[in-house]
Amino acid sequence: DTVHSVWVLDLKSMLPLLNLTDEAPVYDAGVAGYLLNPLKDTYGYDDLARDYLSMTIPSKSDLIGKENLGDLLETGDEKAVTCACYMGYIAWKAAEPLKSRLEQEEMYKLYTEIEMPLIYSLWHMEQEGVLVKRDKLKEYGDTLKVGIKKLETEIYAETGKEFNINSPKQLGEILFGEMQLPGGKKTKTGYSTAADILDKLAPDHAIVKDILEYRQLTKLKSTYADGLGNVIEEDGRIHSTFNQTITATGRISSTDPNLQNIPVRMELGRLIRKVFVPEEGFVFLDADYSQIELRVLAHMSGDEKLIQAYREAEDIHRLTASQVFHVPLDEVTSLQRRNAKAVNFGIVYGISSFGLSQDLSITRKEAAAYIEKYFETYPKIKGFLDSLVKDGKEHGYVTTMFGRRRPVPELRSSNFMQRSFGERVAMNSPIQGTAADIIKIAMNHVYERMKKEGLRSRLVLQVHDELLIETKKEEIEEVSRILEEEMKGAADLAVELDVDMHQGDSRYEAK
Repeated sequence: DTVHSVWVLDLKSMLPLLNLTDEAPVYDAGVAGYLLNPLKDTYGYDDLARDYLSMTIPSKSDLIGKENLGDLLETGDEKAVTCACYMGYIAWKAAEPLKSRLEQEEMYKLYTEIEMPLIYSLWHMEQEGVLVKRDKLKEYGDTLKVGIKKLETEIYAETGKEFNINSPKQLGEILFGEMQLPGGKKTKTGYSTAADILDKLAPDHAIVKDILEYRQLTKLKSTYADGLGNVIEEDGRIHSTFNQTITATGRISSTDPNLQNIPVRMELGRLIRKVFVPEEGFVFLDADYSQIELRVLAHMSGDEKLIQAYREAEDIHRLTASQVFHVPLDEVTSLQRRNAKAVNFGIVYGISSFGLSQDLSITRKEAAAYIEKYFETYPKIKGFLDSLVKDGKEHGYVTTMFGRRRPVPELRSSNFMQRSFGERVAMNSPIQGTAADIIKIAMNHVYERMKKEGLRSRLVLQVHDELLIETKKEEIEEVSRILEEEMKGAADLAVELDVDMHQGDSRYEAK
């Protein structure tokens, strides 16, 4: 009952002040606003007042600009007091309309059972933070410096002169003006040196390969070696902020700093993971879902062949290749497996023959033939994806398994590019959003179980389909069991959820 519950705005930031137990019936009006329309940029009290109470009132930035509300309140600043009053009043006033809209749109259960408990899980994760070894970070920065210097010298030798490699204007002039490399595109400011243009030239021109590598290393240095060093707090840990009202699909995002996009593909990028370590007496346990989106697709589409494939096969990409290319399982080549994998994952993102042809460096015609063969192999998937687009057009939104809605206004656009984007969103959002819901459920349950069982291990990071636990060495068995049970049991799908688990003395080892 809304009358007996407390509604606030930005509950996560208030938790240190409210001294609540996790079970207290406190609701966050901003998160409710986000669920009802995940496409907006902000869910401040002025947004809620306008959208749900037809009131126009001055926003937080109108009143106090970029100042910190808490700091200003301590000085008794009048505008800050007004701002705080608006926050409290609107959260209370909007509670009824928000609750009834959530019930009407069948998202109240999602709101109370997944999103509200998540606030506590995220807050505790932010409080814990991740330990960073400063000396290792410095070492990493020094390694990058040496690599950058070496590439600089090589690039200058190849061009016969020194110039600012970071200046697209100077770089374009040298590559396309002086060295006359093919594919130069002139823009108003000079030649374009965008990654896609340079990527095409790299296989045939050593200098371009060096420039791309130079860009990667300088980005790693500024983002990680220097960037992370600036945000280590007094306790030696980095405390990122986890946001639950940013993405349209329901995924959690991480900012200041973003710990979810630590590089994986390039070995030199992956090495940054060595600086993230557990405390003395602890070890990292990392558990991630294996191919969760494909498994969700199998379940939601109800395609018997894909479900069967998952029940039988160790290697879904090899099996897909065998079925799509009509060759026996043990004769599938690594190229066929790679192509099947690209189609498997591409389908989840509503990939086009153009996109696939680019990914696999084949012609559009070949790519279209692959996609057609794939849909012949798994006929219900095609029907399912088409029905998502059709429903999206009809209702204006698509839905995850747990009722989360993603509006897709682009489907009704008269512009072809926008419409195509809308179709991809309509196909992908229910799948990606369901996977996001599942990991949230798992995360809440893992956090609650560890707390209930009085463990000293703690959840320190969530990266889309993976959870990282700083585990007390004596608790490894218990925590492994909790992770396994709660992650596998987070949803009941036609194919079993599969979890890979690793442990190690750094994030690099535990992956």
